[in-house]
Amino acid sequence: MTDPRIAGAGVTQFGKHPERTGRDLFAEAGLEALDQSGVDPDDVDALYYGNFMGEIAEHQGHQGPLMAEAIGIDAPATRLETACASAGAAVREAVKTLRNGESDVVVVGGAERMTNIGTAAATDALAIAADDLYEIRAGMTFPGAYALMARAYFEEFGGSPEDLAHVAVKNHEHALGNDHAQIQKPITVAEAMDAPTVAAPLGLYDSCPITDGAAVAVLTTAEYATDHGLDAPVAISGTGQGGDNLALQDRPQIARTPAADKAAAEAYADAGIEADDVDFAEVHDCFTIAEVLAIESLGLFEPGEGIHAATEGTTTRDGEIPVNLSGGLKAKGHPVGATGVAQLATIAWVLEGTHPRADAAPDSTVGVAHNAGGTVASTTVHVMEVKE
Repeated sequence: MTDPRIAGAGVTQFGKHPERTGRDLFAEAGLEALDQSGVDPDDVDALYYGNFMGEIAEHQGHQGPLMAEAIGIDAPATRLETACASAGAAVREAVKTLRNGESDVVVVGGAERMTNIGTAAATDALAIAADDLYEIRAGMTFPGAYALMARAYFEEFGGSPEDLAHVAVKNHEHALGNDHAQIQKPITVAEAMDAPTVAAPLGLYDSCPITDGAAVAVLTTAEYATDHGLDAPVAISGTGQGGDNLALQDRPQIARTPAADKAAAEAYADAGIEADDVDFAEVHDCFTIAEVLAIESLGLFEPGEGIHAATEGTTTRDGEIPVNLSGGLKAKGHPVGATGVAQLATIAWVLEGTHPRADAAPDSTVGVAHNAGGTVASTTVHVMEVKE
């Protein structure tokens, strides 16, 4: 068994594209990925596709075959839905398929169209990733849910909204120069603190935007890459997935994310590494508190220490372990079904030295992607390494 290689990746510009369809966005990213990879489309054995709200936003289910058609491949195509971790789950299935010898080439990607239905409808659509009987019907939305998680964290470990503001400022700064990012403007801590409250203690700048976009990667076995002379030095060496109770009230405590703990432990064991080996990470910061919880679950910081990481500069591009060099969901944007593959592409490009922020991790050999669904009831973690 050898680790799958990333032969090519394509990402659309994330933002507002209400005039474009999901298949159009996927075609842009997918054709770019195929062209970059040098893989013959006839060699593709399978497509795994992440999407969360296609039936709501586009009145379109059964999107797997549609996306295969959009990029001109004739192969079995499967859509995976795990809320905001849909693309991460698609990557995991692709890795397993390549490892078990079932396929030599797999296309993995995701897309979401959200802005065309407006903020209120998109908020309602996102909310169905929570428990309908015991959360949604009581008025729960994800800003409110993550605000509860932030309050629980502050009560158990300390920290303040100003610490969260530093996370937002960092990720906005990282997004500058990233042509794929939705928000490319710097903000200050004062601006973040003075922004309108969304759900106390979270403000406007603690929240990621509603986003349209797509991301696609072409994965191959190491043998296929060698036999076809592909330039594919980055491998997915570890994969993990964890789960938790769907509703917050059914969890023993909400200032930690056990699903991510499990996913990280599995991915690290699979790759044969430890948290100390990780050079940088792309994590699921749908809200600023989510980044704090993620970097602790990944073992990059002890519980209670992650809240100070951005404030102290540890996770900035000049810090010891840069986090979200893409700008993260916070500034790059969060087209739900595409996010997990967009993280994969960012890490591959940083490791290859072609990303705009690659200079922040010039000697890096190991990156980690953390993709979470809902209030982290589902999580995937992938370890990526440079291989000879």
